[in-house]
Amino acid sequence: MQPQNVLFDQQQAYSNNSAQNLNFYQSNYDAETTGMKGPRRISNAHQPIGGRLFSMSSAFGSGGFADEPPLFEELGINFSHVKSKSLQVMNPVREVDHHFIDDEDLAGPLVFILSYGAFLLFSGKAHFGYIYGLALLGCISVYVILNLMSDKGIDGSRTASVLGYCLLPLVFLALLSLVLDLKTYFGLVISLMCILWCTYSSSTIFSKVLNLKEQRILIAYPIGLLYTIFALMTIF
Repeated sequence: MQPQNVLFDQQQAYSNNSAQNLNFYQSNYDAETTGMKGPRRISNAHQPIGGRLFSMSSAFGSGGFADEPPLFEELGINFSHVKSKSLQVMNPVREVDHHFIDDEDLAGPLVFILSYGAFLLFSGKAHFGYIYGLALLGCISVYVILNLMSDKGIDGSRTASVLGYCLLPLVFLALLSLVLDLKTYFGLVISLMCILWCTYSSSTIFSKVLNLKEQRILIAYPIGLLYTIFALMTIF
């Protein structure tokens, strides 16, 4: 009789556990369907990964995670820096900030040089290869000259950043070439003004941040030649 009692107790315990499990899942179902508060089981789509709650909608959607930084910040694009540097180029007589070349910002120069090439393309001049080759050769040449003249020195990315931002007046010249013939006397005067504008802005920035005020003419000469070639591509 004793083995039968033990078997009966085991069957009764199993029945009680089954009833408890059924009540637990029934309460979860009621809470999910009616919005009532109750015990809920975290599904596989919302498992904590790396200390934060992961969801399939966050992974494959456009919302992202709550603590995730913006995409432009991850790419190193700072629109406030682009705006301030562009304003510095457009107003070259303003006092130059010593922190102008602290960051290796190439977002603005890439946008400017692509815009320059696009405007030339709209005017019937497909010079993308010449633009990229001239930009590369000019950045390397100015980089070598500045490091030979300055004890402080400058790296290549900062050199390209300054030269790219100071290309902005020539971008406007390329835009103007869509509606105006630059081969006229008036067009040549505007082109000369843009060349001087670019040269003055870039030489001011380089001489200020590298403490080369006495060598400013020597800095401006090769930079002026570089921007003159860009202007000739725009005119002809």
